[in-house]
Amino acid sequence: MAIKTPKIGLVSLGCAKNLVDAQRLTSVLIAMGYKIENEYDKCDVVVVNTCGFIGPAVEESMQAIGEALNYSRKVIVTGCLGARAKVIMDKYPQVAAVYGPGMRASVIRGIISLVGKPLESDRQKVSPSGVLLTPPHYAYLKIAEGCRHKCSFCIIPSLRGPLRSRESDSIMKEAIDLTNRGVKELLIIAQDSSDYGHDLKGRPSLSSLMTKLSDTKRWLRVHYLYPSDEATKVVELMAKGIVLPYLDVPFQHVNPTILKAMNRPGNIEKTLRMIEKWRDICPDIAIRSTFIAGFPGETQEQFNELLDFIKEAKLDRVGCFPYSDVDGATANSYLNPVDEQIREERAALLMETQAKISYQKLNERIGKEYQILIDYVSDDGIAVGRSKYESPDIDGVITIENTKGLNPGDMVNAKIIEHDEHDMKAELVSVLDGKIDFIPF
Repeated sequence: MAIKTPKIGLVSLGCAKNLVDAQRLTSVLIAMGYKIENEYDKCDVVVVNTCGFIGPAVEESMQAIGEALNYSRKVIVTGCLGARAKVIMDKYPQVAAVYGPGMRASVIRGIISLVGKPLESDRQKVSPSGVLLTPPHYAYLKIAEGCRHKCSFCIIPSLRGPLRSRESDSIMKEAIDLTNRGVKELLIIAQDSSDYGHDLKGRPSLSSLMTKLSDTKRWLRVHYLYPSDEATKVVELMAKGIVLPYLDVPFQHVNPTILKAMNRPGNIEKTLRMIEKWRDICPDIAIRSTFIAGFPGETQEQFNELLDFIKEAKLDRVGCFPYSDVDGATANSYLNPVDEQIREERAALLMETQAKISYQKLNERIGKEYQILIDYVSDDGIAVGRSKYESPDIDGVITIENTKGLNPGDMVNAKIIEHDEHDMKAELVSVLDGKIDFIPF
C-alpha cells in the first residue's frame, strides 16, 4: 500500500519581505518531497505566515488563522505575529504550534512532528533561487534581515532582530539564477535597503551592490530607502540608467517635533531640499512615500504642516495610515493620543489631497510612450502592466486593450491615452522582440 505524501497549505500575509520568507519555506518543503496544496480541506497541515505590524494587520492575521482552523485540524502559525504566541494561543488554543519570523527550521520540525517526512522518492529538485510566489517575470530579492533603527511606532527590530546584511556574492548568485530563469524585474527589498552593508566587513553600500546587480541587465527597482546620503547615491544611479527611476522612501511625517517623537530625523525644509536635490539629479524620478496621520500628540497645526508639505512636494505616489498602536511599541505610552476618528479623518484628508496631485502627475503622461512590462492578459485580450514608474501590487496599473497574443512577461511600447488618480489606459505601439531579455529604459 502506497504511503500518502503529506500535503501542506500555506498562506502568506503582509509585506514583500514576508512573501520572500514564504517562498523560502515553500522551496524547502517541495525539495523535501511535501506537496503544496491550495485547498485547505485537502491539506494535512496549514501554515499561516502572519503579519503583526499594525492593528489591522493583526486582525487580518487572526482572521486567516481562524479560517484555516475551520478546514484543518493541524495549523501552524509563523511570521511576525508569531512572536506574540500568547495572543494567538489565547484566542486559538487549538493551534498546533506558533513560531516567530525567520524560524523556518522550527516550522519544518513542527510539520514533521505532525505528519512525518515524505519518502525519499518524493523529493524534488528546486532551483537555487527557490520557488517564486510571484509571476515568473518578476521577483523580490531580499538583501538584508532586521533593522538597526529604533522608530517609536515600530517593533520590527524586536520581531526580526538587528540588521543582518547578506554578503553581496550570495545576493549576486541568487540574482543571476533568477535572471537565468527569465525574471525581467528584480525588486530589491529590506527593512531599510539604504542601510545595506552597514554591519558587514568593509561596509559595502547599497549603491555598490546595485552597480554589481546591473550586470544582470534587468529592471532593478529598490524599495524602502531611509532618507539618507545613500539614497542620494542610488538616485545618481537612476540618472545613469542603472536603477529604475523609482524612489520608495517612507518619510512618515515632516514636523520636527513629531519626527523627534517618532525617533526619526528631519523637518519639512530639509525634506523639501532633499526632494529638490533628487529631482535635479534625476528629473525623470518618480517618488513614492508613506505617512502616519494622528501620531500621539499631533496637533491640528502639525497635521496642517504635513498637508502643506504634500501640496508643495507633489510626490508621485503616497500612502497614509492613521496611527495605530502596535503592541510593544514605545509610542503606545505617549501622552495626548489623538482621537481615533480624528486620525481616520486626517488620513482620509491627506489622501484626498494627494489624489488631486496624483491625477495631475498622470495627466502629464498623456500622449507619451513608455515601455510596459505586462503582468496579466485576460482571455479577451486586455493586458495589464506597469512602466518604470510603477511597482507591482502597491502602485497603479496600465491597461492596454486589443492585445491578443501577448503573454505575461512580454515587454511592449505603448502610449498613454487616459487616466484617473491611480491607473492609466494606453494604446499598443509595438511589441518588443521576445528574444531580447532586457530593454534599457
